[in-house]
Amino acid sequence: MLSYRHAFHAGNHADVLKHFVLSLVLDYFNQKEKPYWVIDTHAGAGIYALEDAYAQKNAEFQSGVARLNSAKNLPNALNLYLNAVQSINANKTLKLYPGSPQIAMHHMREQDKLRLFELHPSDFQRLQQHFKPNGRQVKADMADGFDGIKACLPPATKRGVILIDPPYELKEDYLRVVSCIEDSLKRFATGTYMIWYPLLQRPEPNDMLKRLHALKLQDWLDVQLIVQTPRADGMGMYGSGMFVINPPWQLPAILNEVMPTMTQLLGQDSSAKFNLDYAIT
Repeated sequence: MLSYRHAFHAGNHADVLKHFVLSLVLDYFNQKEKPYWVIDTHAGAGIYALEDAYAQKNAEFQSGVARLNSAKNLPNALNLYLNAVQSINANKTLKLYPGSPQIAMHHMREQDKLRLFELHPSDFQRLQQHFKPNGRQVKADMADGFDGIKACLPPATKRGVILIDPPYELKEDYLRVVSCIEDSLKRFATGTYMIWYPLLQRPEPNDMLKRLHALKLQDWLDVQLIVQTPRADGMGMYGSGMFVINPPWQLPAILNEVMPTMTQLLGQDSSAKFNLDYAIT
């Protein structure tokens, strides 16, 4: 199913949470000189023009990244993410938004590698064109990332960050995430796996989390950003979460410090809050 286009949602509250946590994880990986790989199973187009019709249709970035971009006196950790956003914009304008691959590329060093998978033909073409100048460091495949990831694990450097964020248009995606993690941990047990998921008034997200915990993970972290009261008709996404396997040990402390600010800035009503749960040995 190829109807999903992330351009409609670029820079919304879910992107902010996902890319903020990704920035924190990569900053931690950069503390050691040894190279690492970043593997993105659902890479999208790589970069999005916020003035395009797709992004302007619902203008979700206005209640997401735009609020952070105009805020002052933000916690230092948030600037890791905002610096990646501002690196492709001039003078704090907000005409472009970096997708996960570009966020990763901003933080990565010359010795690190980026592996990308995208199945949508138009988005793949844009992705390939965007990273063409980085040909030696970036490899993109028009393939299903759930399947493609198998050939990447374990990475040659034995250090890796794996981002899994399917559109969840199909209920099967939730089950495929769990199967992917189960198989990937057999291939690369020490990798850091980052799973983005929506908060919906449907059972699938919670069922997926239960199945992930049933894998008896030793080190994990789950952070959720709830931005509004769930709608009375049961429709729509009222927040999102990031489930991280083998997270950096400092991550809980940073999130506890920053998430109140993010909740205040991105909250859309009085129900806005964040949840943080983890087990790190």
